[in-house]
Amino acid sequence: MDHQQDFHRQLAGLTAQIAGRPLDAALDSWLNAAWAPGSAGYEALKAGCLAGVAEGWLCEREGGGIRYGRVFKAEDALHRFSVDVVDMQDIAGPHHTHPQGEIDLILPLDDGATFDGRPAGWCVYPPGSAHRPTVAQGRALVLYLLPEGQIQFTKT
Repeated sequence: MDHQQDFHRQLAGLTAQIAGRPLDAALDSWLNAAWAPGSAGYEALKAGCLAGVAEGWLCEREGGGIRYGRVFKAEDALHRFSVDVVDMQDIAGPHHTHPQGEIDLILPLDDGATFDGRPAGWCVYPPGSAHRPTVAQGRALVLYLLPEGQIQFTKT
């Protein structure tokens, strides 16, 4: 069984549903309803992330206490979204901006773990937004969808 190909197919199905939609509060609400924790779609993506970490093709790099990796570059099959996954525990990552926005799938591995203060589910950042991604109260995986793979890290 090729978990990476299955994961790609799952993500292609998701990105087909969100392609062309504004990255805004309405999309955040829709994702948290249609792909809510406990739903088949959410649980399939979580299982794909866990398999990828276990098999070593997700979060294969490490820096500053964060495991990370871009699993798929922006491509037509993924409706021009790139896919990154990070594994963080009680840590703030590097400050960055999202020129075209960012969609985050929050997958707590410890009960009560949050990402930017939000529990399991989805978080949508609009174009031009910025943050220092922070996981608190335990460990979580976070899957990032970036339109055209665009992210700009703030120089320190």
